[in-house]
Amino acid sequence: MDDTILIVDDSPYIVDGLVALLKRKGYKPIPTHGGDEALSVLTTVTPDLILLDIMMEPMDGWETLGKIKANPVTKDLPVLMFSAKKITPEEAAEHSVNIEDFVSKPVNPAQLLESIQGIFTRRSNVKTEALVAKDAGLDTSLIDEYSALRKSIDVDKNLLVVLKNASGMHLSGKEVSAEDMAAIKKLEDKIHTGELRVKEIHDRFPPPS
Repeated sequence: MDDTILIVDDSPYIVDGLVALLKRKGYKPIPTHGGDEALSVLTTVTPDLILLDIMMEPMDGWETLGKIKANPVTKDLPVLMFSAKKITPEEAAEHSVNIEDFVSKPVNPAQLLESIQGIFTRRSNVKTEALVAKDAGLDTSLIDEYSALRKSIDVDKNLLVVLKNASGMHLSGKEVSAEDMAAIKKLEDKIHTGELRVKEIHDRFPPPS
């Protein structure tokens, strides 16, 4: 395995732990200790995945993400966000299109590794399906829409779990705010609509040989 993963966190302790974990699993971790350092490294290095913390100073993870996605050279790099901060419905709506997944701190090693492998597997599968569809003459715009939706649905499903946990709806007797319920319902509807559209497009793909 030679996948490179850029780690971005302002805690040396966390960075060192993630470097050790990823090395044990055969990845090539690249440690950085904040948004500015990460952006500097990205001028000379193209990682296969960016593991980006949200709560950093002076530049937080969302601002760092914005700069990564605003740069034509780095905008297509997959980003996995992680944080001890509970993600808000507003953050989920604003940033879900730009990330591949979200993992809560304290980071569960097994969960993190599963998420990383899931990102690589999904991207590989979508790329293969897109090439087959392209060779079969399917419209490029449909292929691009399908690829984007596959990623978006997976991200939204993970964010939905995060939002539900943050709302406390799994706790007996816990009253969930109308705002949280509305955000959860909106995300559920978005996932459902996306899944219907993915099926519609996939039905036009050529059958496997």
